Amino acid sequence: MAVVEMMTDRRPPSVEPASEADRPGVAARLPAIGRTLAGPLRPAISLGFVLALWAGVSASGSVNEALFPAPWTVVEAFMEMAAQGVLAQDLSVSLGRAAVGFLIGATLGVVVGLATGRTKLFQILLGPFLTLMRPIPAIALVPVAIVWFGIGEGSKHFVIAYTVFLTVWFNTHHGMQYVPEIYIRASRSLGASRLREFVQVVIPAAAPHIVAGLRLGVALALLSLVAAELTGASSGIGYRLQEARQYVRTDRMFALLIVLGVAGAVVDQIVHRISRRLVHWEQA
Repeated sequence: MAVVEMMTDRRPPSVEPASEADRPGVAARLPAIGRTLAGPLRPAISLGFVLALWAGVSASGSVNEALFPAPWTVVEAFMEMAAQGVLAQDLSVSLGRAAVGFLIGATLGVVVGLATGRTKLFQILLGPFLTLMRPIPAIALVPVAIVWFGIGEGSKHFVIAYTVFLTVWFNTHHGMQYVPEIYIRASRSLGASRLREFVQVVIPAAAPHIVAGLRLGVALALLSLVAAELTGASSGIGYRLQEARQYVRTDRMFALLIVLGVAGAVVDQIVHRISRRLVHWEQA
């Protein structure tokens, strides 16, 4: 009976309220809150900090505004060029040149990279030469491009395509060479032909490297674009920078550089989002 009474008399153990020391404090929640806010707001926080620092230096009067303009002066220059219509026109021309040069260079880079990465003959014939060409900067080819193609669009497309080609080729070549050997053995053990192995195994395995090269090529296309437009151009962001330098308009220079940076960031994000959809297996 005593045992039955003990069994029937069981009561749930009393749960004491957690003390203040046991509760997660504000300090413990700060890192999580910081991560939540810093994710989407990180670019705004960074730009806001730099802008505040820039405004503080300009307002202090410690620098010559003719050499280092204030943010509000740059905004005025931006509005002036936008009202004149030259800003939109130059940006459109520059992005068109960059797009054409990028398409030419990226296409050749992927094709040659696929060839040198998996074919010994092409690697022997082209690999050392392309490796030798990689350290040559795009601006060094501007005089050669003008002699070959004149001061028209052809020389600018050539300089941009050259820079993009070498970057995309290197990443594609590297990705093709470092495809895990176990993938090749597995495909061959399943009876896949060489063509099917190349298309369905090798290229998807190297795709992350190829996409990384394409994304880097977009940034380099804009870099080489300015170099191509600094000489022999009558329109474009690079030409407008050169014109602003001649008249010592540093406010316009800063405005044009900011426009170029924003355009490059937008294009980079577009390429990044497209690449995540194309190479979706890399995210798994």
